[in-house]
Amino acid sequence: MNPILKTAFDYLETEVAPSAQRIDQDAEALRTALGGLASRSLLALRRPARYGGPDLPEAEFRAFQEEVARRSGALSFLQTQHQSAVSLIAKGDNQALQEAYLPLMADGRKLVGIGFSQLRRPGPPIMRAEPVTGGYRLEGHVPWVTGWTFFPEFLIAAALPDGSAVFAVVPLVESPGVKLSPAMRLAAMETALTVTADFEQFFVPDTLVSSIQPAGWIRTNDQINVALQRHFALGCAQAGIDIVAAAARAKGTDWMLAASAVLEEELKACREATADVPEGEAATTDRLRARAWAIELAARCAQAAVAVSSGKANSLDHPAQRVYREALVYTVSAQTSAIMEATLERLARRP
Repeated sequence: MNPILKTAFDYLETEVAPSAQRIDQDAEALRTALGGLASRSLLALRRPARYGGPDLPEAEFRAFQEEVARRSGALSFLQTQHQSAVSLIAKGDNQALQEAYLPLMADGRKLVGIGFSQLRRPGPPIMRAEPVTGGYRLEGHVPWVTGWTFFPEFLIAAALPDGSAVFAVVPLVESPGVKLSPAMRLAAMETALTVTADFEQFFVPDTLVSSIQPAGWIRTNDQINVALQRHFALGCAQAGIDIVAAAARAKGTDWMLAASAVLEEELKACREATADVPEGEAATTDRLRARAWAIELAARCAQAAVAVSSGKANSLDHPAQRVYREALVYTVSAQTSAIMEATLERLARRP
């Protein structure tokens, strides 16, 4: 195993997993868990070598994301915002911004979230940018930014008049021209503190612009990310299986062990379904079906965890209900119409 992955897996198993319930309910516990990733320089795993690396291969990065999701949905949800910002800045056009930010992003000296889901919304853009001398003037609404109080800044996307989108680093704090909502009440991963952000005549200089992406960028990006997003659901499925297996061992019940083995075998098959697809390949019918399979499998494994836990699963202190709620999030994360259709097709199969 790659030493970086071993460091990550050891930390997640020995320190994050035992605290997963607190991390789910206490933002300060989540802050500590994120700090543990930072202290081990695990927050920029796809960072190019010229800025400090380690530029993990895609398969190893997927394995990391799956393991984080297995151990704590809230930590997975939070850290992936920052990992995505690392990748977007690294792929951008602003070398000075890359040099200022990327060397400091693995160990948490620079923490950056993301806010571009609004690009998926049909109709007139709700977050707009106007070119002005020396930069851009931002106006509009960002409906979803995760990491308030964790990340001082986030990478925003705003539509330009020609349909392209500007990506720039902006503050994730109340400031002139920036108004944040209270943290949202969410069924799962609430401690990651998700807010909305409104911008009014906010100036962002060219020095903080990462890139200009063409019209339709979000659709292309979502197609490419079908395979990567699947691994969060697979981690959730593994978390459910872990609970079933633990209950089987505690109760000495053969049929519980048999059920966990069957689910484990299906998880392995689902993981392998698109494992050989190269990075950057757009979504195909097979990959969409594999994503839908992972979503359904996460939900079934989470329900199995609830079933073996009996009435205790209804306690907020029990991991089964946490994993069950996390499966909800992974059902809709980065959802597109094509993914929704594939998911419903999977769920509506006749017996």
